[in-house]
Amino acid sequence: MRFILVSFALLVAISQTFSQNHKQMFEAIYNEGIKDKNLESIAHQLIDVIGPRLVGSPQMQMANAFVVKQYQNWNITAYNEQWGEWRSWQRGFSHIDMIYPRNSTLEATQSAWCPHLKRPIEAEVILIPDAVDSLTFDRMLPLLKGKIVMISPVDFSGRPTQSWEIFQSKEKADSVAQLRMKIKQDWAKRIRNTGFNMRTLPVKLENAGAVGIITSNWPEGWGTTRVFAAYTKRIPSIEMGMEDYSLLARFLENGINPKVKINTTSKWGGNVPVYNTMASIKGREKPDEIVLLSAHLDSWDGGTGATDNGTGTLTMMEAMRILKQVYPNPKRTIMVGHWGSEEQGLNGSRSFTEDHPELLDKISVVFNQDNGTGSINNIATQGFINAYSFFDKWLSLLPEALKGDYKMEYPGYPNVGGSDNFAFIPLGIPAFYLASTKDWNYRTYTWHTQRDTYDKIIFDELRENAIKVAMLVYLACEEPEMISREKIQMPIDLKTGKAEKWPGKGKAKRKGP
Repeated sequence: MRFILVSFALLVAISQTFSQNHKQMFEAIYNEGIKDKNLESIAHQLIDVIGPRLVGSPQMQMANAFVVKQYQNWNITAYNEQWGEWRSWQRGFSHIDMIYPRNSTLEATQSAWCPHLKRPIEAEVILIPDAVDSLTFDRMLPLLKGKIVMISPVDFSGRPTQSWEIFQSKEKADSVAQLRMKIKQDWAKRIRNTGFNMRTLPVKLENAGAVGIITSNWPEGWGTTRVFAAYTKRIPSIEMGMEDYSLLARFLENGINPKVKINTTSKWGGNVPVYNTMASIKGREKPDEIVLLSAHLDSWDGGTGATDNGTGTLTMMEAMRILKQVYPNPKRTIMVGHWGSEEQGLNGSRSFTEDHPELLDKISVVFNQDNGTGSINNIATQGFINAYSFFDKWLSLLPEALKGDYKMEYPGYPNVGGSDNFAFIPLGIPAFYLASTKDWNYRTYTWHTQRDTYDKIIFDELRENAIKVAMLVYLACEEPEMISREKIQMPIDLKTGKAEKWPGKGKAKRKGP
C-alpha cells in the first residue's frame, strides 16, 4: 500500500510538473506572439509589394527569395528546393470597353496565362449557341467566327441570395436559390450539348475563328468574380464582373448586338525553375522525427493572394519565428513547407513527398492552414482514428483565452483534395487542416477573387492563429511517441456494396502551364 501511495504521489507530481512546464511555455509563446509589431510590415512586403504569386511568375520567384531571407533574418535555416519548371508569364494591363451601343469601361480582366495581344480587338459579342446536340453545335460554329463569345451562365440579379432573406423572407430567398440552381443546371446542359466542357470549349472556339472568350464566375458576393486560367493560346480569355456580363447579355436578349474592345498585355518568357520554400529548426532528442507546418505560397493573380494563401504563409512564418525565440531546441525537428503550385493541383507538396521518400516515415504530424483570415476553431481529423486522443489533450492544455469554441470532427473522413494536407493523407501521414467556421465570407468575397487583397486580413486573428499553431507544434514535439497512423475502417459504398478505399496518391505535375 505504501508503494502504491508513493507511486501515485510521484505520478501526480510528474503530471503537475508537466502541466506547469506547458503553462510556462504557453505564456512565453503568447507573450512573444502578442508583442511582435512586424507582422503587418511583412504582410505588406509579401502581398502589396511582391503581389500575386502565380506559379512561374517573377513575383513567385521574388516571394520564394523574400521568405528565405526573412527566415534567415530570424536565424532559422531556410532554402528553396526546386520541384519542377513552369513557363514564365507576367500579367500586364487589361482594358475592356464596350464601344456599342454606348461607351463604357467594363469591370473585367484577363485570365492567368492569357495570350499577349499585339493590337486591340474590336468585335461583336455573342452568347454560346443553345444547340440540341454536338452535331448541331458543329454546324453553328461558323456563326461564331470573328465574334467574342460569352460562355458562362447569366444570372438575373447581382444581389446575393441572402439579400432576399434580409429584406423579404426566408421563403423568397429559398425560391431565389432554387431559380439560381435551375439557371446553372440549364447552362451546364447547354455546355454539355456542345460536346465540350469549360476547359476544352475555349480551345474549340479559338480554332473555329472566335476572337475572344468571356467568362463570369460570380460567387454571389457584391462585386466579386473569380479569376482562373486561360485555356486559349492565341485569343484573349477575359473574366468579367457579373454586372457587366449580364448587361451584355441583356442587350443580346433585347436584339442589340453589343460591341466590345479588348486590349490586354502580358509578357511570356521561357521555362523557369519553380520551388518549395523550406525552413527548419533542428530537434535535440529526436532530430530525425519531424513536425511539419504547411501552407502554400503561390496564389491566383486576379487579386494579390492575401487570404489564399498569404494568411496561411504568414501564420506559419510567425509560428516559426515565435518557436525559434522561445523553443529554440525542440524535442523533434520542426519543418515548414511553403509549397508552390497548390492552385494547379498540389504540385509542390506532392513533389515533396515524391522527392523525399526517406522522410515520409519520420513525419509525425502535418498542420496545414489554407482557410483565409479567420481564427482557427475547426479541425477535421481525416480518418486517423486515434487523433482524438492527441487533440483532446492538446486543446485542453491551451490557455482559456485561446480555447474558443472548437469544432472537432472525430474520427473524420480522409480528404480527397482541396489543400496540401491531402498530399500526405494518401501516404498514411496524419495531416490535418486547420480551419475556421468564422471565415469572414472567405468563399464569397476573397477565395480566388479579384478582391483578395491586403485590406481583407484580420490581423488580430492572424496573430492568434500563429500563437495557436506554435502551441500545437510545441505539444506535438513534446509527445513521447509519434502521432498514431491507425486509420478508420472505410465505410461501405452503398452503390457497389464494397468498402470504400483510402484515397490514392496523386502525381505532381512538374511542368506547365
